[in-house]
Amino acid sequence: MSRHTFSPSSLGRRHFLCSMPVLAIVPALSPLVPSTSSLLQRAEGSNQRLRVTAMETIVVRATARTTWIFVRLTTNQGLTGLGEASLGRRTELAELGPFFELVRNESPFQIEQYRQRGRARAASGGRADATAFSAIEQALWDLAGKALGAPVSDLFGGRLRDQLSVYANINRATGNRQPDGFSANALAAVEEGFGAIKAAPFDGFPALTQPEAEVDAATDLGISCVSAMRDSVGPVVDIKIDAHSNFDVALSIEVARRLQPYRLSWYEEPIPPQRVAETAEIRDAIDQRMAGGEFLFGIEGFAPLCEQHAVDVIMPDVKHCGGLTEARQIATIADLHGVSVSPHNPSGPVSTAASVQLCASMSNFDILEFQWGEVPWRGELLDPPERFENGAIRVPDAPGFGVSLNEALAREHA
Repeated sequence: MSRHTFSPSSLGRRHFLCSMPVLAIVPALSPLVPSTSSLLQRAEGSNQRLRVTAMETIVVRATARTTWIFVRLTTNQGLTGLGEASLGRRTELAELGPFFELVRNESPFQIEQYRQRGRARAASGGRADATAFSAIEQALWDLAGKALGAPVSDLFGGRLRDQLSVYANINRATGNRQPDGFSANALAAVEEGFGAIKAAPFDGFPALTQPEAEVDAATDLGISCVSAMRDSVGPVVDIKIDAHSNFDVALSIEVARRLQPYRLSWYEEPIPPQRVAETAEIRDAIDQRMAGGEFLFGIEGFAPLCEQHAVDVIMPDVKHCGGLTEARQIATIADLHGVSVSPHNPSGPVSTAASVQLCASMSNFDILEFQWGEVPWRGELLDPPERFENGAIRVPDAPGFGVSLNEALAREHA
């Protein structure tokens, strides 16, 4: 397939970036500064023949627990843009079809038009609708950046950092769910250079209606796993714990207090984040930072957490929250309330590449998630390959997300 980059002669990267004012993070907050969408509309005027003509889904089977679904939009001039629609263990996402019809034969610069046409369905439907909507929005941004010869972070006002701190989520790679299994993988990730790790040692937790002895045993096991990780990685490495909403308020507070000696970097979603008042109650009762919001959609999903100071860190996922535009608006609301942003990203390398562009220009960015240790060939799925050095990933200078898909390797694992 064609891998060349289309650079319209009438609107090169230097002319576009130097002649336009800096982009507003959220247009409504800076009415005198042209919005991202208005600048893309100007670009559309110089690229009237560029149209989205086709969509392809590429399924890559990583493990029995992990399948990645990538979306590739193609234009009439051979330019392509990538997005990611991975959702649990699903190997197909029929919901992509109706959202693609909203961009078929349209300019890739008409991102806000697509959002206005599809957002209501994405917001009112299930998680699959939100994921499909978000994936196509990602791919439009990749296309727009490639058409303009600019990294997506430049279209968001320019990067604030050249590399991003990353934490290793060891949870899915940890088949041995005993303390020694978590301990071994935590140490392995740190030895690869990561200064922060995350795990979910309370997965498989019994329903709270089960006998008290069973709940107590599962609680003790999870805490023992955290203790083993701290012993293996030492006192400096950050440890983040995701409780996956297994508790109620009382148990959330009890577990947090028992985990206090292990100095968690954050305590994530002990109850569903939609229960905002109860989440705030937990936060007020414990010493650890609270994080949450991995599957919420849109500013309407995240604003209550921020406004009520229920968490210290929100976790929008570019695959589920509505895409890059929505994630930027969510980040702005968080910034107004002193809340940091750490995008949820236990995902494939395309989602990571999109998240890198998002985070590079985000003023209240905290740290980016990376799904560690599942398959050794993961990084090679992209060209150039995905690389982490000393727990960080560099922001590429290439247009769009700065990557393309390794076709041969993707086919090998289809």
